[in-house]
Amino acid sequence: MGSTRRWTARELVDLVLDEGSYRSWDEPIDISGHPEEYRAELRAAATRAGTDESVLTGRGTVRGRPVAFVVNEFGFLAGSIGTAAAHRIAAAVRRATAEGLPVLASTASGGTRMQEGTRAFVQMIEISRALMEHRAAGLPYLVHLRHPTTGGVYASWGSLGHVTVAEPGALVGFLGPKVFEALHGRAFPEGVQTAENLAAKGVIDAVVAAEDLPALVDAALAVLVDPAVPPALERRTPLLAGDRVEHDVWEDIDRTRRADRVGVRDLVKHGADPGTIRLRGTDEGERDDSVLIALTRLDGLPCVLVGQDRSRQGASTPMGPGALREARRAMRLAEELGLPLVTVVDTPGAELSAEAEEGAIAGEIARCIATLVTMTVPTVSVILGQGCGGGALAMLPARTVMATSRGWLSPLPPEGASVIVYGDVGRAADMARAQRVGALDLLAAGDVHVVVPEHPTDTSADLARAVVAEIAHQLR
Repeated sequence: MGSTRRWTARELVDLVLDEGSYRSWDEPIDISGHPEEYRAELRAAATRAGTDESVLTGRGTVRGRPVAFVVNEFGFLAGSIGTAAAHRIAAAVRRATAEGLPVLASTASGGTRMQEGTRAFVQMIEISRALMEHRAAGLPYLVHLRHPTTGGVYASWGSLGHVTVAEPGALVGFLGPKVFEALHGRAFPEGVQTAENLAAKGVIDAVVAAEDLPALVDAALAVLVDPAVPPALERRTPLLAGDRVEHDVWEDIDRTRRADRVGVRDLVKHGADPGTIRLRGTDEGERDDSVLIALTRLDGLPCVLVGQDRSRQGASTPMGPGALREARRAMRLAEELGLPLVTVVDTPGAELSAEAEEGAIAGEIARCIATLVTMTVPTVSVILGQGCGGGALAMLPARTVMATSRGWLSPLPPEGASVIVYGDVGRAADMARAQRVGALDLLAAGDVHVVVPEHPTDTSADLARAVVAEIAHQLR
């Protein structure tokens, strides 16, 4: 990570954009309609900050890729947004939309400019409208929150990014702590409005220093705007309906429950580009690490990946409704950005608890299924190992459904099915066979379209590469 130095807007332009690439889009600011006292305040602010307003806009390149850049200058009246600054932001976003450019925003603001009152306050609506038009055009919007970002800025263009990060130690919050204390007579709880806490709670994706912003933008745009490249991984010949394997389905179930079984993290480690960007949380205040979301390239093909991370699921950390809400965030991102979606099924089952019921676990399963069956972008799902219950079904629907040859899918754990039918868990293996839960049975029934063979000598890396090669082949 970089330092916690606080950068000015002009310094950020030089830091983030390629040398000599910046071209300003800013028109001169007319302050003639304001009262003289306020005009004097604006002139003094411009002298102190070295900018004509609290926002600079323009275009440039980041490691060769063109972007529109919108940057707050906190030194100009605490980065506050008046009508002129708001019009400048909205105009820049609309120009970026017209020119097909991603937008990168870097905020540092106390919010709405109090000297201009309600007229400035309502401009947050127009900024938000411009940004949603930009997103509706399928163009990326990346946000970097600097210290401090509060008020109307945080509650509008600071919170509408596809990817949102904040600098280390940044104060980020709806109401500034000083104002809160003055209004309520007590201090705001310490540590809540910090970048690190918001990342831990799933409100933002990560903590990223300004010095590291070019690398983040480079990695994100490599997925979001760069074309696919030819495949590099070797593809295995898929199994066909009617093929047989030398192992019983109960052996498959046992194997997929082992700690050393291939998982979604292996797919990323061995089959994805190094520039993979992890997205964390729903961006609405929930985070559940039992799912992994990433903007990535699998064997050179850009996509959004959302996978059930079996290594993070256990008796004390089951996959809850928040995990499925994170998954739906990934689905929305793929649809909005026009990227293929890859889902990975690998779960012993969704959370069964009072908290899960009150958190709408059944509804989230239904909404995941409903979202997946209405996607318009290419979709591939993979039964990588365990496919147990409604939690597995929530991630299954896709135009192409794949499975590894030891993968399986069942409405309950076989032990649970045995209890229902026989009254105890002793007939679990018999139930698995009778329910035809194995990959080749699913292929024969048409519920799976492609089965990737597993070899006796496979390491996790070997199988991960084979699965990724088939995913990319199906999407291509």
